[in-house]
Amino acid sequence: MKTTNSNKKLNIALWIAQSLLAAMFLMTGVMKLTSPIETLAESLPWVTSVPVALIRFIGLSEFLGGLGLLLPSILKIKPQLTVWAARGLTVVMALAAIFHGSRGEFSAIGMNVVLLAIAVFIFWGRSKKAPIQTK
Repeated sequence: MKTTNSNKKLNIALWIAQSLLAAMFLMTGVMKLTSPIETLAESLPWVTSVPVALIRFIGLSEFLGGLGLLLPSILKIKPQLTVWAARGLTVVMALAAIFHGSRGEFSAIGMNVVLLAIAVFIFWGRSKKAPIQTK
């Protein structure tokens, strides 16, 4: 009985993590995809020193990653894609931390590490402990 209760709690924690991380990446993805660079530069100073195409690519990656954290699991259609989305966002956050470190923007790395840890938790949980079953 304890294992079932434990699995249920883990599943709930994973859904919360997926929802929060997806919301964050969907919002930042849309922002990087649609906002003018001057507007983005007010909160993200690094955008003025990289190509616009890279900013839009990062935004698209974050947006699609956010969708991937939720849609496959909710619809139970290829839910393994949620694991791949979490894995991809882990890579995005690791690269972001390296990028910010190379620029001396150490205050930004903390958020990268937190988001990376949540993505790793989702990857681990949905691949090993509480996978979503297909329809």
